[in-house]
Amino acid sequence: MAKQNVAEQFVDILVRAGVRRLYGVVGDSLNPVVDAVRRNPAIDWIHVRHEETAAFAAGAEAQITGSLAACAGSCGPGNLHLINGLYDAHRSMAPVLALASQIPSSEIGLGYFQETHPDRLFQECSHYSELISSPKQMPRLLQTAIQHAVGQRGVSVVSLPGDIAAEPAPEKAPQSALVTSRPTVRPGDAEIDRLVEMINGAGKVTLFCGSGTAGAHAEVMEFAGKIKSPVGHALRGKEFIQYDNEFDVGMSGLLGYGAAYEATHECDLLILLGTDFPYNAFLPDDVQIAQVDVRPEVLGRRSRLDLAVWGDVRETLRCLIPRVKEKTSRRFLDRMLKKHADALEGVVKAYTRKVDKHIPIHPEYVAAVLDEVAADDAVFTVDTGMCNVWAARYISPNGRRRIIGSFSHGSMANALPMAIGAQFTDRRRQVVSMSGDGGFAMLMGDFLTLVQYDLPVKVVLFNNSSLSMVELEMLVAGLPSYGTANTNPDFAAVARACGAHGVRVEKPKQLAGALKEAFRHKGPALVDIVTDPNALSIPPKISAEMVTGFALSASKIVLDGGVGRMLQLARSNLRNVPRP
Repeated sequence: MAKQNVAEQFVDILVRAGVRRLYGVVGDSLNPVVDAVRRNPAIDWIHVRHEETAAFAAGAEAQITGSLAACAGSCGPGNLHLINGLYDAHRSMAPVLALASQIPSSEIGLGYFQETHPDRLFQECSHYSELISSPKQMPRLLQTAIQHAVGQRGVSVVSLPGDIAAEPAPEKAPQSALVTSRPTVRPGDAEIDRLVEMINGAGKVTLFCGSGTAGAHAEVMEFAGKIKSPVGHALRGKEFIQYDNEFDVGMSGLLGYGAAYEATHECDLLILLGTDFPYNAFLPDDVQIAQVDVRPEVLGRRSRLDLAVWGDVRETLRCLIPRVKEKTSRRFLDRMLKKHADALEGVVKAYTRKVDKHIPIHPEYVAAVLDEVAADDAVFTVDTGMCNVWAARYISPNGRRRIIGSFSHGSMANALPMAIGAQFTDRRRQVVSMSGDGGFAMLMGDFLTLVQYDLPVKVVLFNNSSLSMVELEMLVAGLPSYGTANTNPDFAAVARACGAHGVRVEKPKQLAGALKEAFRHKGPALVDIVTDPNALSIPPKISAEMVTGFALSASKIVLDGGVGRMLQLARSNLRNVPRP
């Protein structure tokens, strides 16, 4: 039996850690690793057209599966292209191992061709970033990197010179047990006691939920029912907490709707559950606040806290539910539910005004129809910008759907690459990329990756020939829009030229049929929908604070188009709210 080299040993360790794909672009310094992947039946090399796509795809795979995913870039410029997708994965708490191959080890520090120092460059977007400088070092260093990525939920980067990757691996290298899952974290007794005391002493309690409530839906609902609490959510908490929620008061933030803002400001006690909601201008400063999070570093960094609780949301609620006193008054809850329904009633009217005849097509109408015809277990990947607005307001979660995007990093061009990673986890599951024309064009080359691997991703392209969110920011700042117009091709024709299904939609009556046809198509498909670039209306009085974009006053912006089916959702769930 031939002796293993370092690259083969490296790949074996990845396989033992559960990695089944390595996304990247080949290059000379990566050749030993790519060849090791070729000869290992337990892992596949996924050849993308841009390393940024590789990192986004790995991050999406990790978010869908909850397990370690991996990507790779060749030395210098190759691995530098990974950085934006790795920033996104790290800020999304996605466990990703990135291999940054390096120039020959004898040339490091001597200004060699394509020389960079990835072990330094990636430090800000990783929990761990180190250089392998000898074969004997590799197994322990890679194990440490994996445990950082899985244990701390984020990115680890391993830099490996190509010459070391090709060297023989040390004999009898230890095969240590790998950490591939996280434990649950229970808060301390003192914190539980204090939180129980605060809840029992508060007349009005509001829960505000983020992505840390994943897996805790039942506990949040039981807890809210016992203490008669409204439940609001941040964008990243939407998919985990909004569905089957009779206490729902909507979402806070610029993209928010309903009564979440009022509920968080009019309570006596606000409990932040698993959220690192970044916009502190939307949080109150005159009520008691307790925060529960498994990451102690985020406790109190957005708002003043009266109590910081270090623990998993589910475990914390399991400790609280049997101990808190059941509240008898629903007065605060019912008042917030009524405000929520009234707020939705006010904006939904704009959505119902002849949208099925409006040309160019209302993007709100596109999102609403998409929500209706998409599968109940679809994965939606969402471009940053106005697609975030439409997904936040029109895509209905149900406990089976997933909605992922660059919600913390806010990068353009994330939807298509994320769809690639999501689709590789399950070719039978419907994956929909909600792409803007600007984001799609930025990494359009990787539409060819869909065709090359016959991935049945459906790209729904909101094509308004502009960077419309940037235009909005300019308008809010009192500036004329400049540099935001896109001269676009017929993207459907481009898709067909690539060998995929492509259709262009310019009239509302064509929309539902085009989407259904694309979803029936067995391979990759693109629906190029010409949408109205003037989908936003700005109030006549614009305050100076709106210049900051996500400042509190920006919440006054009226999104012309309402919130789709959310009024119906509210009224079906909130049975105590009177119908009009």
